[in-house]
Amino acid sequence: MGGERLFVAPMVGLPIVGPDGERIGKVRDLVASLRVDTQPPRVLGLVCELATRRRIFIPMLRVAAIDPSAVTLTTGSVSLRGFVQRPNETLVVGQLIDARVQLAESGEQVVVVDAAIEQTRTRDWIVGRLAVRARRHGLARRGQVQVVHWSAVSGLTLTDRQGTAGLLAVFETMRPADVAAALSELPQKRQFEIIDALDDERLADVFEELSETDQRQLIAHLDPQRAADVLEAMSPDDAADLLGELPDAEREHLLGRMAPTESAPLRRLLSYSSDTAGGLMTPEPIILRPDATVAEALAHVRNPDIPPALASMVFVCRPPTETPTGRYLGCVHTQRLLREAPFDLVAGIVDTDLARLSPDATLAEITRYFATYNLVAGPVVDAEEHLLGAVTVDDVLDHLLPDDWRDQLPEDDDATGELDIREITAALEDPTR
Repeated sequence: MGGERLFVAPMVGLPIVGPDGERIGKVRDLVASLRVDTQPPRVLGLVCELATRRRIFIPMLRVAAIDPSAVTLTTGSVSLRGFVQRPNETLVVGQLIDARVQLAESGEQVVVVDAAIEQTRTRDWIVGRLAVRARRHGLARRGQVQVVHWSAVSGLTLTDRQGTAGLLAVFETMRPADVAAALSELPQKRQFEIIDALDDERLADVFEELSETDQRQLIAHLDPQRAADVLEAMSPDDAADLLGELPDAEREHLLGRMAPTESAPLRRLLSYSSDTAGGLMTPEPIILRPDATVAEALAHVRNPDIPPALASMVFVCRPPTETPTGRYLGCVHTQRLLREAPFDLVAGIVDTDLARLSPDATLAEITRYFATYNLVAGPVVDAEEHLLGAVTVDDVLDHLLPDDWRDQLPEDDDATGELDIREITAALEDPTR
């Protein structure tokens, strides 16, 4: 099937059969996932009509072959749950064909008369080509059909076909990093509409994944008080990085609007150079007193709001346990916690030998530290043995990559960078795939 191009219209009505030839139903449509950019959408699966006229969804992961006479599946076992279209999806036959679009180069108005799907090097199916015909005016003869690449037409992206409410519904199902990538592709007016509609917590998560350029542009759009609220909801290290990119007067204005308990950690982070452990660290790792139990430690680790890298270890300190803490005693790795009895005290299993990072440690020193000790997080301790925070490997990667790495598009045009919940579910249900 690699490299093969198939037009969709002739597929409608084809029987869908299992590997043994048993008939399951017939093809009624194909489901594709719309994108906010002009890259071809990925085909998610087929809409299959059963003999009872019930329509179900079959993921493309289950398709073994598409022939002129039938579509053959890898398994005869399919979910009988009724098909429900999602906001970011389009029906290729029912919604793309007959759609009025515009050729991007000439501006000519055309109508989609068919769509062709093809496989990429990653074995995903995409809607790579469209067959289009010029729109008829009055009694004029039909124009000639031409086949063009998906990106050669405008009017079919998620942005074109969904209003702000529709985009918000789509973004609700996406990870913050994916929302940030999609947001950067939108026109500025639509970007502003989206961030105005997101709540502070969600917007903070998205801001953490935006490029510095997009962060500065969007923070300037927000009302100063809302900008301060979003900064308070962000991870302190990410908020400090953003504030560090702003002019001094604007930075002080925003810090002044924040609660003192929220602005104080940011001021401490801003006092360090951005490429040192002090500038990279988060002041909110998991910190426990020595009389805490293993069960208490694991309860903190299980908190879904704690990033995976920070959840890899807990730090044990004398009171106070807010950074900068009392005397730093050591750390306990999460793997060790899992091997101990829940009622044991963390004081009895503290790793006191692990080297600490000083707040002035350079990026090169931090990188060697992680490589030497095979860690994803490390303690930052001052000369008076106070824990100041923790550096995580994701913060290091952010500073090792080029400044504009979030703005760079993948070099492989075939790689969409998307995961769809329908295909994930199908893969979990069928472990042979």
